[in-house]
Amino acid sequence: MKEITDIFFDLDHTLWDFDKNSELTFETIFKSYNVDLPLSDFLQVYLPVNRKYWKLFREGKIEQKDLRFQRLSEVFDTLKFSASEQLIDDLSQAYIDQLPNYNHLFPNTFEVLDYLSASYRLHIITNGFYDVQHKKLGNSKLSPYFQTITTSDDAGVKKPNRIIFDYALDLAKTKHSQSIMIGDSLEADVEGAKAIGIEAIFFGYDANYKGIQIQNLNELKSYF
Repeated sequence: MKEITDIFFDLDHTLWDFDKNSELTFETIFKSYNVDLPLSDFLQVYLPVNRKYWKLFREGKIEQKDLRFQRLSEVFDTLKFSASEQLIDDLSQAYIDQLPNYNHLFPNTFEVLDYLSASYRLHIITNGFYDVQHKKLGNSKLSPYFQTITTSDDAGVKKPNRIIFDYALDLAKTKHSQSIMIGDSLEADVEGAKAIGIEAIFFGYDANYKGIQIQNLNELKSYF
C-alpha cells in the first residue's frame, strides 16, 4: 500500500450496519401502522428480496420509486399479507424517513477510521440516495472522517459503472494508482474498482475470490 494516499469506502453493509438498522426501522413503522406481521418472518423474506431489487436498480432496470414500492409489495405477497397500495406507499416513505435515525455501525468502525485518517485521506462512494446517505453519515457521526462523499445521485450512475469511480477520483483530486476501494459487494465495489485500475479490498468472505478480503474492519490495520 506504499503508493496509496486515498481510501474509498462503501457505506451500507461496510461501515453502517444496514441490516440491523433496517430491522429497527421496520419494527418501529410496523407498530406505527399496525402491521400485524412477525418481524422475523418479514425480514427472512425481505432481506434477499431487497438485495434483488437493489441489483435491478444498480443495473438501471428499475427506478427509485419502483425499488421502494415493489420490494415491499413482493414481500407482502410472498407472506400472503394483505396490504393496500396506500399502505405500501406509506410504509415505503416512513421507512426512508426513519432509517437514518438508527445508526448502528460495524464493530471497530471509529477505531479503524481514527487509525486510517491519521495517514490517509478517506472518502465515501455509495449507491444510496443522496439525502438518505448524508443523513446516515451525519447522524452516525461519520461525516467528519470523510473528505469527499460521492453518491450515485451525484454521479448519475451507480457502481460498478466506471463513471462513478472517475467522478469520485476527480472530486478527491487523486489518481487511480493512489486509491483503494473497500466494500462488501464483489460486483459493485471490488470488480467495479479493479476494472479501472483501482485496488480493492472485499469486506466479506468468498472462497472463490483470490484477492484481499476481510471479515472485520480491524483487519485493515494489517494492510495500512
